[in-house]
Amino acid sequence: MAPLPSLAAQAERLIELGVHEIAGLTAEELRAFAESAGSPENSGSAGALLAVHPDRAPASALAPLLRRADKPGFVVVDMPDVDDFTPYGDGGVELPDAPLYLVDGVDRGDRMANWSPEEALPALTKEGRSPLVLSEGIHWVLQQPEALERNRCFMTIGSRLRKPKGTYDARTPAIWISNGTGRDGKERRDAPKVGWCWWGNRHTWLGFGSTTGRR
Repeated sequence: MAPLPSLAAQAERLIELGVHEIAGLTAEELRAFAESAGSPENSGSAGALLAVHPDRAPASALAPLLRRADKPGFVVVDMPDVDDFTPYGDGGVELPDAPLYLVDGVDRGDRMANWSPEEALPALTKEGRSPLVLSEGIHWVLQQPEALERNRCFMTIGSRLRKPKGTYDARTPAIWISNGTGRDGKERRDAPKVGWCWWGNRHTWLGFGSTTGRR
C-alpha cells in the first residue's frame, strides 16, 4: 500500500469533505495544525494519519463520507448506537485530549486474519501496538480508500461499548465492503460498510487495524 498523503494534503481532504464543520473547527485551524505537525521540527510526522477526535466527529457523521465505486459508506441498521462505542480504556486505548491528533504507523493487521478480537488484543499489546478506534479507521479509509480490499478489511477493536452494569457489549466495530445482501440492500453492493462482529468470533477476511501510537 502506498504511503499516506502529506498532512497538508490530508487536511485539504478533510476540508473538502466538510469534516472540519462537523468538528466545529475552521478550515484555517485544520490547516494550521497540519502545518505545525508537519513542520521540519516534527520530522517524525511523516506517514502519520491526521485524525479528528471522535467527540468532535463521531462515526455516524463520518461513515457517509466514505466512497467506493461511487457509492457512499453507511452504518448497518442494527448498530444505531454506533457513537456509544468509545475508546477501550480497559484495553489500554487512550486518545489525546485534543480535537486534532496524529496516529502513527497504521496497519491493517492482515497477519491476524481469522483471529478473534479476544485473541488479537493481547497480541497487539505485546507488539507495542494499540488497536484503532472506529473513527480512526474511518479517517484512514477517507484518506486511503485502498485500505479496504475485497477479503482484506479490518476491525477497529479499540472502540467498545460499556453496558450500564460495567460489562462490555460483545459487538466489536469493523469496516468492510458490503456484498449488497440482506438488509444492506442490493444498491449498496461494493459500498464501504461500518458494522460489527462478535468479540469471540473469527473472520478470514478481517484483520485488526492498529497504530504504534497517538500524539
